[in-house]
Amino acid sequence: MQDLQDIIDFKLHPIDDLNFYVKRCRSELQKNSILSLNSFLTEESLFNLQRESQLLHNKAFYCSQSHNVLLAEKNIERHDKHPCNIEVVSDKGCIPHDLIPENSSLRIIYNSTLFKNFIQSLLSVEKVYPYADTLSSINYNYYEKSQQLGWHFDNASFAISLMIQAPVSGGGFEYVVDARNAEKNILNVQLVDSVLKNKYPVKKLQIEEGTLVLFYGSNYLHRVTPVTSNKHRVLVTLNYNLQKNIELSENARLTFFGRTH
Repeated sequence: MQDLQDIIDFKLHPIDDLNFYVKRCRSELQKNSILSLNSFLTEESLFNLQRESQLLHNKAFYCSQSHNVLLAEKNIERHDKHPCNIEVVSDKGCIPHDLIPENSSLRIIYNSTLFKNFIQSLLSVEKVYPYADTLSSINYNYYEKSQQLGWHFDNASFAISLMIQAPVSGGGFEYVVDARNAEKNILNVQLVDSVLKNKYPVKKLQIEEGTLVLFYGSNYLHRVTPVTSNKHRVLVTLNYNLQKNIELSENARLTFFGRTH
């Protein structure tokens, strides 16, 4: 079985150094609302995961859906052109947790006490938990040419991802920091409207292969622009919860994975 030290580049990212390295990362996350750690994976583990993603690709479930920024039902008390009722498109392929090989580096990272301690320290939370269902904890996401992720806020408070394969062009990550405060139930509707009309200077992050990204997805409006190259975008999401025994809803599982179990 692989050791975590063979998967994560500890020389660049000593995630066990809670006194200096983790404090610096937490400070960056708090300051910029997003943490991007280039070359988080070793070259060998990145190569292995790229190969694994290719072997799994034909098992991916592809879905295309129209949705609003809140990922919620249309609010009939608002007019059709209200920013929270305007529909955007998301389409991608997904490999659920139960198809991730038992010996995958992703499982070693995800289940590692050291990695979970790192995430807990970054987020200043006591504990993170896996999903209770068998599909939602670790996911490969595939964006082929012309596929994208439309503007939205996540339902989960934070998101952790690993870029496995970057496209040659397109597939850029864009986000807006001051659009929402989910804890206080505050939404900047005018700002959301400006973003949807391409009238707001959004932040852009072109993520390199092997990079780990952590950000507060429920508060920050974000999207992935359409991939414009034949080389597709492959991203892994490592999905945790702040409470025990949380399942992704049956409707969401059916939408993203084509099945509920």
